[in-house]
Amino acid sequence: MKKGIVILFAATLGLAACNNYKKGQGGLMYKIHKDGGNAKIAEGDIVKLNFIQKTEKDSVLFSTYDIDQAQVFPVAKKQYAGDMNDVLYLFGEGDSATFKLDLDTMAKHTNNPKPPYAAKDKYLVFTVKVEKVLKKNAKEADSAFQRRAQDFFQKDYMAGVERLKKAEAGKITKFIEDNKLKTQTTTSGLQYVINAPGDSQRPAPGDTIMLNYTGKLLTKKKDGKEMIFDTSIEKTAKEAGIHHPMAQYGPRKFTLGAAIPGFDEGIQLIGKGGKILLIIPSKLGYGENGQPQAKITPYSPLAFEIELVDIKKPGTAPVATTPVAPVKK
Repeated sequence: MKKGIVILFAATLGLAACNNYKKGQGGLMYKIHKDGGNAKIAEGDIVKLNFIQKTEKDSVLFSTYDIDQAQVFPVAKKQYAGDMNDVLYLFGEGDSATFKLDLDTMAKHTNNPKPPYAAKDKYLVFTVKVEKVLKKNAKEADSAFQRRAQDFFQKDYMAGVERLKKAEAGKITKFIEDNKLKTQTTTSGLQYVINAPGDSQRPAPGDTIMLNYTGKLLTKKKDGKEMIFDTSIEKTAKEAGIHHPMAQYGPRKFTLGAAIPGFDEGIQLIGKGGKILLIIPSKLGYGENGQPQAKITPYSPLAFEIELVDIKKPGTAPVATTPVAPVKK
C-alpha cells in the first residue's frame, strides 16, 4: 500500500473515532469519555459540574476551569426531548462526556432564535465532568434533603473559596512577572503603572469622568487568551467574545466614587488624557463574594487598563451615568 494511501486511511479512521457520537432524542449527539459506573442523574438531584461550552466551530464561550469554580444546581424536569436536563439523565457521578445540543430543536421549543454567536451553527457543544451528584434518600423528606444538600455544598464552596484566597497573592506576582511590569504600590495595596500622566488636573469624588477601559482577570484562559469581563472598546469586546449588539461602545460616563475602591483610587492618580494600568487586589475589588454576573470568583485580583478621556466638575454639565463593570455591590 502506498504511503499516501496509508496516511489517508489512518486520518479517516482518526476522524471517524473523533466523530463517534451516539444519537439521542431531539437531535442530541453525545459520547462518554469516562463512565464512573454510578447511578445516572435523575430529576431532583443536585449536581456539581465542570464544563466547557463551545460553538460548533470550537470557539470557547465559557469554561468553569477558566474561573476555577464548578457550577452547582438542581436538575429540573426536562422540558423537551434533547434539552439540557434530558442530557444530564445520561450521566452519573464521575462521568465525563461531550454532547451537542441541537440549536434548531432548542429554538423550536423555546420560541427563541439561535444566539448570535452560533447563528450559522447546528449545535452547541459541551464537554462536562460530573464532579458530584447528591441524591435524595428513600423516605427522606424534601426539607431534610435540601438541608443536607445545602450543608454539603456550602462546605464544598467554602473550601473552594479558601483555596482561591490562598492563591491570590501568587496570581498577582505571576501577572507582574509575566508582563515584566515595574509597579508602584499605594498604602492601600493598589499596584499601578502610569503609562501617560495626563494634564495637571486630577478628578475627585463626585466628578463625572469619561473613560475608555478594559477589565480582566489576572489569569488566562486554557487557550492562552486573556479573561476580559468588560470593556468600553468594541474591537476588544469582539475579540474577547463578550460583544453585545445593544451596548454603547466608546468612552463611558459615570461618577467617580461609584466604583470598587481600587478603581476609584487609581483614577485619581492621572489627569485628563492620562493612561494607567491598575492591579487591584480583591480587598479593593469584589472581595470574598466576587461578582458572579461578570464571572469574577471570590478573592479575584483584577487588572484595568484605563484612559481618562475627560473630567467634568459638578455643575458644569448634567450628570448621566452608565453602569459599568466596576460598580459597587
